[in-house]
Amino acid sequence: MAKANEVVAPRLGLPALPVVDWIDGDEEPPSGMHWKTASVARWAAERPFVWLDDEITDADRRWIAAHHPHPALLRRVDPYVGLTDIDLPAVRQWLDHRE
Repeated sequence: MAKANEVVAPRLGLPALPVVDWIDGDEEPPSGMHWKTASVARWAAERPFVWLDDEITDADRRWIAAHHPHPALLRRVDPYVGLTDIDLPAVRQWLDHRE
């Protein structure tokens, strides 16, 4: 969460970025869906968004497509490798096509 601005952002040369507040609920997400998915969509509200995470699945992509009316890029990052030279250019390409 906010620790990413202290640990990850400086290593990538990024400024401090907004942090998503996770929904604290007892309800389990649908099978195969990440527990963060609904919170990310709620945080994005009426905006396109990019989400990079090591636990994104097709269930998350389907849920976002059905519940978020704006474009979204959900990109899974290998948890053993982290962000690679392929990930950020892919995000940039997606963003460039949004303009």
